[in-house]
Amino acid sequence: MTLPELYMALLVGGAVLLASIAAARAAHRIGLPSLLLFLGVGVIVGEDVIGVRFDDAEQAQALANAALAIILVEGGLTTRWSSVRPVVAPAGVLATLGVGISVAVTAAGVHWLLGLEWHLALLLGAIVSSTDAAATFAVLRSLPLPRKLTGLVEAESGFNDAPTIILVTVFTTATADLPHPGHIVASVVYQLVVGGLMGLAVGRIGVAALRRIALPATGLYPLATVGFGIIAFAAAGVVDASGIIAAYLAGVVLGNAKLPHRAATRSFAEGAGWLAQIGLFVTLGLLVDPSELPSAALPAAVAGLILLLAARPVSVFLCLLPFRTSWREQVFISWAGLRGAVPIVLATYPVVAGVDGADNLLGIVFVLVVLFTLIQGPALPRVARWVGLSGAGVVRDAQVETAPLDVLDAELLTVSVPPGSRLHGVSVLELRLPSPTVVTLVVRDGTTLVPDGDTVLRTGDELLLITSRDMREAAERRLRAVGRRGRLARWLGEHGDAEAAETVGR
Repeated sequence: MTLPELYMALLVGGAVLLASIAAARAAHRIGLPSLLLFLGVGVIVGEDVIGVRFDDAEQAQALANAALAIILVEGGLTTRWSSVRPVVAPAGVLATLGVGISVAVTAAGVHWLLGLEWHLALLLGAIVSSTDAAATFAVLRSLPLPRKLTGLVEAESGFNDAPTIILVTVFTTATADLPHPGHIVASVVYQLVVGGLMGLAVGRIGVAALRRIALPATGLYPLATVGFGIIAFAAAGVVDASGIIAAYLAGVVLGNAKLPHRAATRSFAEGAGWLAQIGLFVTLGLLVDPSELPSAALPAAVAGLILLLAARPVSVFLCLLPFRTSWREQVFISWAGLRGAVPIVLATYPVVAGVDGADNLLGIVFVLVVLFTLIQGPALPRVARWVGLSGAGVVRDAQVETAPLDVLDAELLTVSVPPGSRLHGVSVLELRLPSPTVVTLVVRDGTTLVPDGDTVLRTGDELLLITSRDMREAAERRLRAVGRRGRLARWLGEHGDAEAAETVGR
């Protein structure tokens, strides 16, 4: 690649990235999963509209798997184990047995209604049987739903990618006779067990390393944390185990451990996850030929209806029988099985393998994902209200997040009281700091206390202050003035000018 070609590639890539971010904002405002608009950006950039040519399914598959690894690591890092732990059993059954039932019902339906031969029917059933974690999280976390129900749907979305990928791989490589059911079960068990153990092991190693190794810069901790998740994904893949489940579980272990700079790590992981999603969906949008999509509309609608009205409800009902789940929750869980990135990625597997009819499957899956995301996503709040699971009577957890100071237009200051400073003996009220400056915390002798106006400062104290950006300079001047001349600084002609000899440490 020449330097001018590099500049052009960066220009196009930057423009696509910004367009995708704008699309994410638009999707959030109208209540749609961002994946739809990301896919739209890819289709618009493609050869039929703007003219960027991309038809390498093998390269798309490789890029998509790399993006999935990052997305699943991010999903694990942001998953609260306390929410998932009570529903691990039903979520695990839905993600394994439920996937198998959904594949069987969908395959039978498209075989009889669309006339697909059994090999392609099973492939299509396996490809569309995975629910999308990103789309599900985006919709569910905005609804007032019982915590246990939300945790169950989210956990299933995080767990079911691995069994689905295994089934698609098995059916794709079965070019002649279909594999024996025992072989499929053995493959699924091996990949899930070994992949899960490797993910847990790498996560534990990462926790131990990050707790004991002092890195030279704060920004290296998020990189190292995500790096351990990527290692889990790759290591599992090397031994033919499930890298998907390994990456997710490694992220869960790392995200729920007490590690340095957790807020920074989470912010970095979320940014990396968004970047991976944008790259993934735009790539898949580029790969699809829009001129071939109209012919896929009818088969996609039929397959989607079979999945939505038969395969998904049957699998949910059978899998949740032992767990005494109410019919209201079953209806909601059935409708909440949103599809997204994974089915489109999986549709590239038979294309790369050269399976006859695989190109048609890619178009069918693409249209199915777009069409039924438009149907299911916006309707999910109404379904929750219709079955009586959403409403004013539902208790919601308080949403606690780390607020970036630039969003609040605030500044965070630390002030020390060194030996000889006139700050010693002055109360917080006597500081007379300019509004809206507030002393929020005092660290004294290794302990912390929340001060009030009568709290008297002492030598060695460390103060934590929050002020507005506009008032920071005035707050610093007042602290310097009191530090030099005490509580009567202004009466004594001291205004804390920076040019003075003494300063207050910050």
